[in-house]
Amino acid sequence: MSNVIDELQQVKSKVHRQVLKANDEYVKHFGDKGNLTIPPARQFAILTCMDARLDPAKYAGLAEGDAHVIRNAGGRASDDAIRSLVISHKLLGTKEWFVIHHTDCGMGLFTDDIIRGLLSKSLNTATIDENGWRNTDENGGSDEANHIAFLTFKNLEASVIEDVERIRHHPLVAGNIPIYGYIYDVRSGKLIEVPQATHAGEVLN
Repeated sequence: MSNVIDELQQVKSKVHRQVLKANDEYVKHFGDKGNLTIPPARQFAILTCMDARLDPAKYAGLAEGDAHVIRNAGGRASDDAIRSLVISHKLLGTKEWFVIHHTDCGMGLFTDDIIRGLLSKSLNTATIDENGWRNTDENGGSDEANHIAFLTFKNLEASVIEDVERIRHHPLVAGNIPIYGYIYDVRSGKLIEVPQATHAGEVLN
């Protein structure tokens, strides 16, 4: 059995091993977190980007169990993000929502047509240089991307406003939930309000 385990460990990537080692350390200090309740204690939710430079727990002062954090590429109000927000309120009691995009977001570096074209010729990771995006090889690929809205944008503030407005006017979103619009500055860590977005997300009378 030990030989099998050794062989499996050799197959695992360096990152895989690091994650499992970190988890072992986390378990040692897990304490009473197993007693946390399912509903978030501070009764709010954040919709934000998956960008690795963003740590909502730090920039919003969260501890485990405090809030729901929904992440996707761009922090966009996609159908699935709204699905999660609706569940967050309806079944788990959140009462306020934040939409937080960020500066230097990769979603502003390409268009739906660009990523569709890249994917149609290759599924491997693309690269970018002074001439734009290109595939490093063109083996395989799929046109399935033509059926996906990637929700890219050119104007950061406008994207926050658009998402808050979409959430605010969604038929499954209760009118008594305030929705705030912010931009996270990756150079300073500061949250900068987008007043037009927060205005759009005001509670409906």
